[in-house]
Amino acid sequence: MQRRVTIRDVAREAGVSIATVSNVLNRPGIVAAATRIRVQDAIDALEFVRTEGARQLHGLSAPVIAVMMPETAAPSGVELTRGVEQEATGLGLGVMIHSGREEQAAPARYVNFLAAQGVHGVVLMAGDRTDQAAKALHERGLPVVIVDDHRPRVSACSLRMDDAAGAADAVRHLLERGHRTIAYVDGPASSRSQHRLQAVTQAQCATGATAAGSLTVRADALTCEAGRQAADGLLAGPSRPTAVLCADVALASGVFQALHHAGLRAPDDMAVVGFDDGMHGASAVVPLTTVQRPVAEMGRQAVRMLLRETATPSTHEHEHLVMRPELVVRESSQHASTAAGR
Repeated sequence: MQRRVTIRDVAREAGVSIATVSNVLNRPGIVAAATRIRVQDAIDALEFVRTEGARQLHGLSAPVIAVMMPETAAPSGVELTRGVEQEATGLGLGVMIHSGREEQAAPARYVNFLAAQGVHGVVLMAGDRTDQAAKALHERGLPVVIVDDHRPRVSACSLRMDDAAGAADAVRHLLERGHRTIAYVDGPASSRSQHRLQAVTQAQCATGATAAGSLTVRADALTCEAGRQAADGLLAGPSRPTAVLCADVALASGVFQALHHAGLRAPDDMAVVGFDDGMHGASAVVPLTTVQRPVAEMGRQAVRMLLRETATPSTHEHEHLVMRPELVVRESSQHASTAAGR
């Protein structure tokens, strides 16, 4: 019988102390990145997997779930994590949170690290490497709930927001206030942006309003500066919109800046609506109307979905939950602008 690889073997392979390997396994945040990578390389090379009994000896007797998210997930990632922690803590579960370049650059390696930690399941927030991470999790036999991914999946549970419905609600709100030329400031191309743009276009076409495609500006990042540049282009165009729907609150902040610099104001000269409220919409200079996604509740639901799968792994059928966002109307679009009548 082949001898089981031990933590001592990993330490020897990595050229570090046993205590350092223990810290990587139990408290990775206190270990320098270069050392952590070296230890993880040794874990991968030796195919070391810590047993449940060893976990309990280190004082981690409670089941642990992990949250993996892209570095660009804030502030939605913060809200998701808050929901996960609230639900997990109430159920006596531990939570490990991982977000950064290392996890995204080599998701398969990081999944091996999670397996070595003995996690019971993973909440995976969609990003550029979702496919690689999901594949690695499946190969390791780790239950996973993928959050915020609009692509259909059959090999894992998924949870997403109905962004198309949210976009349609926002457009209808603006149409009811007399707007017929509504621009859409989008972020970098993604499956979510495609769903939103399609919903915006359909809602406008159904009323005879200006087609969204002719007034869509794609920002290269979800930042205030990108929003300001996009709005500058719209204001300088031949047909200035009376309302703007933004794919993110940061983009909407940039639109506010552009309006201010042009001597204009929301909502009198242009109504503004944003997605993903976070904690900033209500505190904007002009309180922002937003399509608010209950991201914390998504985190809580993800934990429940994980536990249902781990409770009956042999008979479990993957769930695919879609939640509807809520339109929160504030001052930035509360009444018809003077431009809406043009």
